[in-house]
Amino acid sequence: MASNLLRAGHEVVVFNRSREKAEALISDGARVADSPAAAARDCEAAITMLTDDRAVDEVVFGEDGIASTLAAGAIHVSCSTIGMGLAKRLDAEHRRRGQGYLSAPVFGRPDAAESRRLLIVAAGPAEIIERMRPAFDAIGRQTFAIGEDVAQANAVKLCGNFMIASMLESFSEAFAALRKAGVAPQAFLEAMNALFASPVYANYGSVIAGGKFEPAGFALRLGLKDVRLLLEAAEGLEAPMPLASLVRDRLLSAMAHGQAELDWCSASLVSARAAGLE
Repeated sequence: MASNLLRAGHEVVVFNRSREKAEALISDGARVADSPAAAARDCEAAITMLTDDRAVDEVVFGEDGIASTLAAGAIHVSCSTIGMGLAKRLDAEHRRRGQGYLSAPVFGRPDAAESRRLLIVAAGPAEIIERMRPAFDAIGRQTFAIGEDVAQANAVKLCGNFMIASMLESFSEAFAALRKAGVAPQAFLEAMNALFASPVYANYGSVIAGGKFEPAGFALRLGLKDVRLLLEAAEGLEAPMPLASLVRDRLLSAMAHGQAELDWCSASLVSARAAGLE
């Protein structure tokens, strides 16, 4: 994402808790900051992409956090997959400081980020979304403006990841049954690609059929984190999601078998084990 902003002509200052990851962008024209606060100083927009709620809270409100130096009228854009509650807190705190805030989580694995094919789901004041359009156009192929309530974008992201997780579970159960029936997973996948004509089915189905779960495009532990956040939000909204509870339990089983750092497509191993397969 940072590289694509640089290619589009934006001036970019980067900070990463693993400094070598930030320094890798120097050759692309980025400047490296020593802290989140230093990165956000004098900027028009501070874009965060972090692992979870705890990391976002620390980078925004912790010692040397971006909230301490972000100028009045400057914008914090959170692209992380976080809970609805934290999104509302971020919005309230930035408003109190005279700063802008957008929730703008993205859909897309690392290869989509590299090739500027991310889908961006933005929520917040319409005028701030429009101010950020040039940056969004630099990192993604389409931006969806969801509404004025920032947490709505996070609800869409969590529900979208739930849809993917549910599809992974469906593939996992189908592949396990088909392997026992003597049908090659790739043959089934070819038929399903013709039926659904979906790049999401094609890409994830191919990873599961190939059984190559390292290096992880999206770690299984992060998938479990997202499903937990979804169930937390659903409980608050009094919206039962029984399938999400099942998916959480399948991911928990995978975690118990040491799959935390494997790609979340490795959840397919849970169905394979249940069917008595290697």
